[in-house]
Amino acid sequence: QVQLVESGGGLVQAGGSLRLSCAASGRTLSRYAMGWFRQAPGKEREFVAVIGWSGGRADYADSVKGRFTISRDNAKNTVYLQMNSLKPEDTAVYYCAGTMVWGIGPSDFSSWGQGTQVTVSS
Repeated sequence: QVQLVESGGGLVQAGGSLRLSCAASGRTLSRYAMGWFRQAPGKEREFVAVIGWSGGRADYADSVKGRFTISRDNAKNTVYLQMNSLKPEDTAVYYCAGTMVWGIGPSDFSSWGQGTQVTVSS
């Protein structure tokens, strides 16, 4: 298993930006497709974005398309989520996850970070 640690969360006003980072250790990140999920209080964990092994393919949830960008730097064993035009409804704990197969459901991912809180004020 790869170990994942997220960082970059915080409090931001609506319309602002944040960049989340996910640092991997234990195994080379290039073997994993990487995703970001989020979970708001009282809600189920939901898919945000996923990026392929080389970074050539990425998919996004409809709710974040055009605002969020997922990227990766395999040399640094790090995945990023650039979040622009943030809305209060983006408030959640954001999780980084890794999978050796392609998927967008939480059950498709075998490795998870501990999460980082993102709070967007109105």
